[in-house]
Amino acid sequence: MKIVKVYLVLFLLAVTGAVAQTSKDPKMDRFVTDLMKKMTLQEKLGQLNLPGAGDITTGQASSSDIAQKIKDGKVGGLFNIKGVEKIRAVQKVAVENSRLKIPLLFGMDVIHGYQTVFPIPLGLSSSWDMDLIRQSARIAAIEASADGINWTFSPMVDISRDPRWGRVSEGSGEDPYLGSQIAKAMVTGYQGDDLSKNNTIMACVKHFALYGAAEAGRDYNTTDMSRLRMYNEFFSPYKAAIDAGVASVMTSFNEVEGVPASANKWLMTDVLRKQWGFGGFVVTDYTAINEMTDHGLGDLQTVSALALKAGVEMDMVGEGFLTTLEKSLKEGKVTQQQIEIACKKILEAKYKLGLFEDPYRYTDVQRSKTEIFTDANRKIARQTAAQSFVLLKNNNVLPIKRGGTIALIGPLADAKENMTGTWSVAADNDKSIALLAGLKTVAGSQTKVLYAKGSNLTADTLLEERGTMFGKSLKRDRRPADVILKEALDVAGKSDVIVAALGESAEMTGESSSRTDIEIPELQKQLLQALLKTGKPVVLVLFTGRPLALKWEDENVPAILNVWFGGSEAGHAVADVLFGDVNPSGKLSATFPQNVGQVPIFYNHKNTGRPLPEGKWFQKFRSNYLDVSNDPLYPFGYGLSYTTFKYGDIKLSNTSLKTGESLTASITVTNSGSRDGKEVVQLYLRDLVGSVTRPVKELKGFQKISLKAGESKTVSFKITDEDLKFYNADLKFTAEPGDFKLFIGTNSRDVKEASFKFAN
Repeated sequence: MKIVKVYLVLFLLAVTGAVAQTSKDPKMDRFVTDLMKKMTLQEKLGQLNLPGAGDITTGQASSSDIAQKIKDGKVGGLFNIKGVEKIRAVQKVAVENSRLKIPLLFGMDVIHGYQTVFPIPLGLSSSWDMDLIRQSARIAAIEASADGINWTFSPMVDISRDPRWGRVSEGSGEDPYLGSQIAKAMVTGYQGDDLSKNNTIMACVKHFALYGAAEAGRDYNTTDMSRLRMYNEFFSPYKAAIDAGVASVMTSFNEVEGVPASANKWLMTDVLRKQWGFGGFVVTDYTAINEMTDHGLGDLQTVSALALKAGVEMDMVGEGFLTTLEKSLKEGKVTQQQIEIACKKILEAKYKLGLFEDPYRYTDVQRSKTEIFTDANRKIARQTAAQSFVLLKNNNVLPIKRGGTIALIGPLADAKENMTGTWSVAADNDKSIALLAGLKTVAGSQTKVLYAKGSNLTADTLLEERGTMFGKSLKRDRRPADVILKEALDVAGKSDVIVAALGESAEMTGESSSRTDIEIPELQKQLLQALLKTGKPVVLVLFTGRPLALKWEDENVPAILNVWFGGSEAGHAVADVLFGDVNPSGKLSATFPQNVGQVPIFYNHKNTGRPLPEGKWFQKFRSNYLDVSNDPLYPFGYGLSYTTFKYGDIKLSNTSLKTGESLTASITVTNSGSRDGKEVVQLYLRDLVGSVTRPVKELKGFQKISLKAGESKTVSFKITDEDLKFYNADLKFTAEPGDFKLFIGTNSRDVKEASFKFAN
């Protein structure tokens, strides 16, 4: 009879989707269960409530409106509060003045570093260096935890193929394989191997799901695609984070299959819990539950009930759970079990962080004085930034020789507030290194650096205001444009080489920063044209948070170095690369189009039934444009170096592969230039015949290697049937027998090729 009861319980758990939520820690289960027996309904709902901290000061910690809610047990955590003293004071209210003394979570958007800021995520991804990326997250966790934070809303792993979307700057580009590797590295960096250590923090993978595929590249917009595409092209980075043990998941703002993500039970329960076995908790994005009313799903009570039933455990800012779920429970619109499951998940997270054992474990004043923005951390940030820069073009202008005169010109040349890029909320931008300061420091006393602004960011004052928010002003020059330009040309005339620091400002990308025009602003382009007319060699140092359309620049400027937004030490890092102290090795993680009309454009597209023949620019009744070729300006995986790399032919250990076996693909790479350098060797596969159509190429492996001048190395990739698997029409993850092509090269376009067969 007991066995029957056990099976009945397991069946009921499976029906409710709670199997994945069952803990493997009996001690934690007992603690949380005993605590929940003491909690009132309102206290349980309070654990599901995540308000913003507002402007709480240390002195207001026990007297503010939010403090009273904490005392009443109506708050589970706070976000956007920083500083050990503030957080300790607020935590004291929770653990000393509330009835059950339950500690709070403290979250913050620690996106690409804390006070030591690393390159924006799109820049970090261009390093293709998982150790560096993991280290950046580890340092961020150490610094944030030293300042009282125990939860970060990162990593953002949304795949995006549309550079109009501003938040492309926060992600890892267009590729699911590369994005998955980065998701794992970030989660591991934040969480370490033990969340109870006081220098680790909970990660939160976001935004689940498909946020990067917003229609027209417009933030918060509708997303619609087949499940086949979801599983094969967009889901894997989220799943990689789950497999890496991420502690929390954030819902996305967009709808999926006609249902906003925060109310989408298929996403939050069927996929996340049942299919992927996620055991942590789900939090909404900022007011995402309330916003479902504007989506058209009902009033606050209705949408709050929908979110809870879908599998959401925590409500960020909106307080719909806190204020409506009791009524919904009485009316039978939600169940007691659904509330219990949600509360249990929040309490488990606090237990795993060690907050019940020591609620003040993240408020060590000594750590806050010695572990934040250290010289050692800044040095690593500088090295990391230099590895993220992508050399797009170089006609023997770079590296710059020391000893002459450099004209540094452009609105981004002396803009330290912009160096940290978007979502750098904890940065002290007064301590960031602008390019002008970095260039002068790295150049040395024998090199003269002259500076002029040359132009404003854009002729449109309103656009500049929107692109320089959050204290990142470029200090608009109110003089006439021709006067500003003349000053720059006078400086250029005294120089041996011109460095033009142009592009976007930090807040021209990021949340709610979508653009329909993805070229360099016209005013800056006019400045660049005038500088080129001087006849002096010009280096374009490009600041950007998205792929830009740079066709004219590529055709006319002799050297282009894409530096994204490199973080606290950006100025030093850019100078390191300009002078050749560091050889650039970054590779694009997102395709750069020729113009915005090609968007969305990405390397792992599918063929049509009328593909354009290779080498053709246009052919009638084929899939192409009248006015521009199908080719990108710069393909995925692209990036030059101050040296050159020669690839040999691919050697396969076997030309056939069976299930459970492996084959090895090897290639010899030679540094054929005169400088030591690093190269990212990339492996792509193509399934030539499938039960559903397959992409023309898919990244399946990469290795970043160092080669001295003249040195050769053999790089090998092991391939198994796991690398051949995809989701078929039945959403079964499988490898199908047939012919495959294998490509290895320096980017997705320039590759060597081999073939093999796979048989079950």
